[in-house]
Amino acid sequence: MICENLVQQGFISSEPYALRQAGPEPVPIADAGFDNYNTTLATSRKLITEKKDLVQRFVTATLEGWAAYLKGGPAIGAANAQIKKDNPDMTDDKIAYAIKVMNEDGIVHSGGALTLGIGAMTEARWQHFYKSMADVGVLPADVDPAKACSLDFVNKGVGKA
Repeated sequence: MICENLVQQGFISSEPYALRQAGPEPVPIADAGFDNYNTTLATSRKLITEKKDLVQRFVTATLEGWAAYLKGGPAIGAANAQIKKDNPDMTDDKIAYAIKVMNEDGIVHSGGALTLGIGAMTEARWQHFYKSMADVGVLPADVDPAKACSLDFVNKGVGKA
């Protein structure tokens, strides 16, 4: 059954692939102004306070990994094999589609990432996202977004295109 009025948040690099296999053309919700950060890393304030260097090394390694993966090269075969091992639903076609879309649409290499590096985040964008969610009642009106996230570990130029 195809639903003409279905809304689902997903990744532009995966769900549209499945939808197109079924026939309908997806419309990205980002086109309607929903500009959240995707796949953020979460940890505790305690870990950030007590092991800041560890957190920084993890974030940097993650961002460097994305930069290397999207450039391709010899290591991509081993990475794809691990992805398929850990997620048997993944196929070579799905992985190729995801890499193509992420590169063509600038999912990782665009916006602030061009100057601040992969994983770029800004206080202004967090504020805008929070306000848009509070305005429609998804989040309470009295939350300070600056206390909900940290920009200490990003915007260091990692993987700049």
